[in-house]
Amino acid sequence: MIGIVFLTVVSILIFLGLAHRVLDRLYLTDRSGLLFIGAMIIGSFIDIPLWRNPDITLNVGGGLLPLFLAMYVLFKAGSGKEVFRTIVGILLTIGIIYGVNRLYRYDTAEGFIEPQYLWAIIAALVGYLIGRSRRLAFIVAILGILALDIVHIFETVATKTNSATRIGGGGVFDTIVIAGVLAVLLAELIGESREYLQGGPASTGRDPELLAGLQEPNTFEEDEKK
Repeated sequence: MIGIVFLTVVSILIFLGLAHRVLDRLYLTDRSGLLFIGAMIIGSFIDIPLWRNPDITLNVGGGLLPLFLAMYVLFKAGSGKEVFRTIVGILLTIGIIYGVNRLYRYDTAEGFIEPQYLWAIIAALVGYLIGRSRRLAFIVAILGILALDIVHIFETVATKTNSATRIGGGGVFDTIVIAGVLAVLLAELIGESREYLQGGPASTGRDPELLAGLQEPNTFEEDEKK
């Protein structure tokens, strides 16, 4: 399973101390991040039955835990603007992937990429473009893919196809993991590149007084003494 491979690589990066800043944005420590990844891997083999006829199950590792983390990070941020962007990002992810599904050829002999990987790339791109931060990019990518499974359930009921749905399970587990990791990676690389090209954080639109205090922390103390 490529999703488990991705999680293993991320675990190694965390263990080496190379993912500390990203974990901070997700309100996680190195230890809690490793525990969460371990729980996802174990949970990927566990399905919780939700409904019968059609059969609907919720995968713990690919559905329940990512949903919990995304909602935790979103509400921890506590910003109405971020909630609004998340909703817009989810709707865009659903709309774009739904449209691509109508046009893309799934025949492996003709298609250039497996559909679940294509969905992950789309979700990651939408997540970054809407969120423009590691935190929001991750949230939008994760919730966008999970929302697609919910849409599939409604389609199944409406068309009476009686096909089973594993929310976050099967190939969707790989899609969610790749989408989340890729979204954060895009935000990290592009954000750092933009900051470097703009000459550092001074030109990123932050409060000039705050930046001055960060760069010269003794300045304000001296002003107060005067």
